[in-house]
Amino acid sequence: MKIGFIGLGNLGSKLAGSLLRNGVDLMVHDLDKSLMDAFVQRGAASAVSPKSLAQHCDAVITCLPSPDVCAHVMESANGVLAGLRAEKLWLEMSTTDEAEVRRLAHLAEALGAVPIECPVSGGCHRAATGNISIFCGGSRAGFELALPILAMMGRKILHTGPLGSASILKVVTNYLASVNLVSIGEAFAVAQKSGMDLTTTFEAIRISSGNSFVHETEGQVILNGSYDIGFTLDLVQKDMSLFLDLAQRAGLPLEVAPMVASLFDDAAEKYGSRALSPRVVQRNEESTGQAFRAPGFPAELIDDEPEQPGYEVESARDRGLGGG
Repeated sequence: MKIGFIGLGNLGSKLAGSLLRNGVDLMVHDLDKSLMDAFVQRGAASAVSPKSLAQHCDAVITCLPSPDVCAHVMESANGVLAGLRAEKLWLEMSTTDEAEVRRLAHLAEALGAVPIECPVSGGCHRAATGNISIFCGGSRAGFELALPILAMMGRKILHTGPLGSASILKVVTNYLASVNLVSIGEAFAVAQKSGMDLTTTFEAIRISSGNSFVHETEGQVILNGSYDIGFTLDLVQKDMSLFLDLAQRAGLPLEVAPMVASLFDDAAEKYGSRALSPRVVQRNEESTGQAFRAPGFPAELIDDEPEQPGYEVESARDRGLGGG
């Protein structure tokens, strides 16, 4: 099977790297030619357009920064849909809008192709080692076709249900991560002003009911001062917008989300939309006159779970959850 990958940014380059590391016959495309050239030097082929890539590949993966970009890459004259044919796979790994992914999926299905949405969660450091989690929405038959490809990029793979379900859950989980990141800034500020050193504070949170994935990962690069998780404020703003749109379509009033969104908007205005997302806590540092620093924390996250062979397929139904 020849696999095409479109979108070689911070996340996409690591997912595509896992495919290449597993010996896949890989073709890549990105607007940044230097990113393509780096993959060509490692043995991949490059495509002049999404259309050309789709014509030459059995499966096409897109990993792009926004719904608008996804729509352009799929629907333009030289887009993916112009090159898709019957029985080819389209794997959408972008964080996008559930209604939009269903719309594009219907267009792919009309060509006889098999669309699957499969956004990832766990951070770029886990994507680099093939240890990331993958949500997969689509038919069970489509999921099983895509599974051998997904298993080369991720460790825990959850079939979430029909098309659109994975995008909903990805937006929900990204929202929770954003809330947690904001709360870490306030927690560090209060602990430090109350006389606690932040190394002890970090460890106390880590072994307590206050712990979280965000604390264990982003908390470290905050305390180092690099803030580097390979994710930027504009991407959080996009994710928060998608979450608020979901709630609005459902007719649900929200209290916390609008406040959190405004804090990230303020950080983007202060530091620039392409600033690293953990810099939202810099607002707390500046308002309290503190620097959240402690010795011994890394400038860049490294996956501390060794790469393991195989993968885990999960579903709520398989685990006896969700009423059958």
